[in-house]
Amino acid sequence: MRSPEPVLDIRQLRKSFGGLRAVDGCTFTVQAGRITALIGPNGAGKTTVFHLISGLLHPDDGEIWFRGHRIDGLPPHAIARLGLTRTFQIPRELQRLTVLENLLLYAKNHPGERLTGALFGRRRFRAVEEALVRRAEEILDLVDLRHLADEYAGHLSGGQKKLLELARALMAHPELVLLDEPGAGVNPTLMKRLVEVIQQANRRGQTFLVIEHDMDLVMTLSHHVIVMSQGRRLTEGPFEEIRRNEEVLEHYFGQVHAK
Repeated sequence: MRSPEPVLDIRQLRKSFGGLRAVDGCTFTVQAGRITALIGPNGAGKTTVFHLISGLLHPDDGEIWFRGHRIDGLPPHAIARLGLTRTFQIPRELQRLTVLENLLLYAKNHPGERLTGALFGRRRFRAVEEALVRRAEEILDLVDLRHLADEYAGHLSGGQKKLLELARALMAHPELVLLDEPGAGVNPTLMKRLVEVIQQANRRGQTFLVIEHDMDLVMTLSHHVIVMSQGRRLTEGPFEEIRRNEEVLEHYFGQVHAK
C-alpha cells in the first residue's frame, strides 16, 4: 500500500547569516496525524527551520511544501491561512487584551477582517461572532483558562501564557501546529495539563511538529523523532530507536549527559 502524502515536506533547505550556515541542506517530512519531535543540540538549526516554515525568514535555497502548496517565500499570514500555525518559546500574547480577545483575533475567516464582513446583515454578523465566542470558550475549557477569559493576558503566569499560546494556535483551525519548546519554563502541574491538551488535540486529528529539549517530554509526546545536527537531518525514527543510535548519542545525548 502506498504511504500517504506528507502534510509537510522540507527539501534541501538552506539558510545562512553572514558566514554562518544555520540550515545546510535540511530535508525531512512530517506525516499527518502524528506528533513529531524535532530535536538536536543548541545551534543545530531547529528554530531557524521553524522560522523558515512559518514565513518569518525566507530560505536561501530549497523548498517547503505544505498540503501540496509551495510556501517558502510566502508571508506568515498567508501560511497561517493555509492551515499552518505556530507558537513561540517566549509567549507573544497581546498583553492589553483579555484572554478571550487574544483567541478571537486568531479566528479563521472572521467576518470582521474582510470587506465582505461589512455586507453581512447585522443579525448574521452577530450570529457569526457568537459562534466564534463559543468556540473560543470551548478551547479555553480545553486548556483550563475559561475562568480567566476576561483577565488581561499580561497578568497570566508563565505557564498560563504557554497554554494561551497553544489555545490561540488551535483557534485558527490549523492542520499543522509548530510548537517551539512548549515545556520551557512551565511548572510540573501546568506541564501535565499542556501534555494532555496536545494529546487530546492530536486525537482529534491535529498534527504537531515540536521542538523540545526535555527528553522525558519527547518520549511522552512523540510518535516520531527527527534529529538535527549542524543544520541537517542526522537521522529519524521512533524515540526508543533514536535513543540507542550511536550517532545521536555522540551528537546530542552525549552532550546532554556531559553537562
